[in-house]
Amino acid sequence: MTDSGEEMQALVVRLRTVEQERDAWRTRCAGLAGERDRERDRALRLRGSGSYRLGRTLVSFARDPLQGPPRLIRRLVGRMRGRPGKPARRTRTGKRPQSARLYVAMGLELPALREFTQTLLRRLTVQPDHRAVVLTDNPEFSLLRNSGLILEYLPDRWTWERHRPDRAWDEVLAGRLSRLYAEHTATHVVFVDPERPPALTELLDDTTPSAPGSLRQT
Repeated sequence: MTDSGEEMQALVVRLRTVEQERDAWRTRCAGLAGERDRERDRALRLRGSGSYRLGRTLVSFARDPLQGPPRLIRRLVGRMRGRPGKPARRTRTGKRPQSARLYVAMGLELPALREFTQTLLRRLTVQPDHRAVVLTDNPEFSLLRNSGLILEYLPDRWTWERHRPDRAWDEVLAGRLSRLYAEHTATHVVFVDPERPPALTELLDDTTPSAPGSLRQT
């Protein structure tokens, strides 16, 4: 092999070495660029977090307390003076509904039913200790809707048996009373005597026959 041939081979080897070093540097630079991008994204996420902003605020306040955020300064000064912090908001709880009583006023004509509801309203005005639910079989009960009481209607025995003979009226009455008792969370069931509706003094003294905690039929 001549001297020129040896020089050519040496140049080829050198060129390959340079190419390998170049490829190695490219690979390394690509890895560093990827690491740089990941670190940049991590820094951006950190700067956008609440912890970073809080830490930055505290550092700024430590360096220059008078230039800190006014809200933070007022809070820290208040604590240094021993003033209590702003109390936490209390969750509003709904007012407990007033207990109810179920008045079974069956068999009353409209004048007697109107007089009874007026007497009951006067009793609740004097002593508003419960909500009144009146169950009546008078079909004209809607004329008393504006009385302020809760009025419920159930057809009388004769009307019911004429239209629905397949189901006993006593069972319907018991079921209706049970449902109303549960819906209004009643504590008493008062049965009104159609021959002698209770007077105001009797309602105030709670001497009207009642069935607390149970549903008895007349």
